[in-house]
Amino acid sequence: MLVLLAEDNRDLAASVLDYLEMNDFECDYAERGDHALQLARESRYDVFVLDVMMPGMDGLNLCQTLRDEGHNQPIIMLTARSSLQDKLAGFEAGADDYLVKPFDMPELVARLHAVSKRGQVSSNKIILADLEIDQDNHQVFRSGKAIDLSPVCWKLLVALAQASPRVLSRRELENVVWKDSPPDSEALKSHMYTLRKLIDKPFPKPLIHTFRGVGVALRDEK
Repeated sequence: MLVLLAEDNRDLAASVLDYLEMNDFECDYAERGDHALQLARESRYDVFVLDVMMPGMDGLNLCQTLRDEGHNQPIIMLTARSSLQDKLAGFEAGADDYLVKPFDMPELVARLHAVSKRGQVSSNKIILADLEIDQDNHQVFRSGKAIDLSPVCWKLLVALAQASPRVLSRRELENVVWKDSPPDSEALKSHMYTLRKLIDKPFPKPLIHTFRGVGVALRDEK
């Protein structure tokens, strides 16, 4: 597993890198957020581990930029801030997990393994509960029933499935479909309504969940 660590505390970074390499991780390191972004654009990483407070570009902006540019790999945020508001800011920016300093190295390793497993997709099919998304053949099934989706709904569903169980913000979802030029403020809402009607309404258990003020997630349980 190839990990990119972005952390401006050199002593902490050295300890993390040593421990991860002892546990069979390959690691690249950046002391600045802007350098980490450059590395992310040049190489394909399995997981990003980002400090919140960094020179050049802070971790939240870096996380948001990575998501905006289409990087769907898991992201773990490292921070000394432990309030709920700080954690929600991290999740809204696109983080998958949040580790508060000081932390134990075995916990970091456990979280790296956990988030990397969430992102694994076999045979280019994504299966969540009774929902199956066949990306090669552009097909969606729920409880064995084929579901026809418009191109926009397809893009939204695949983005949610690839990110699952992470919450995707409105900005991330709009970027998936329209990049930086969404048609109007109601367009996403309309397509999400259609997607919910097709994916959830005919079935007893919803899989698409809204988190007020944060975004939308595709997961088995809210």
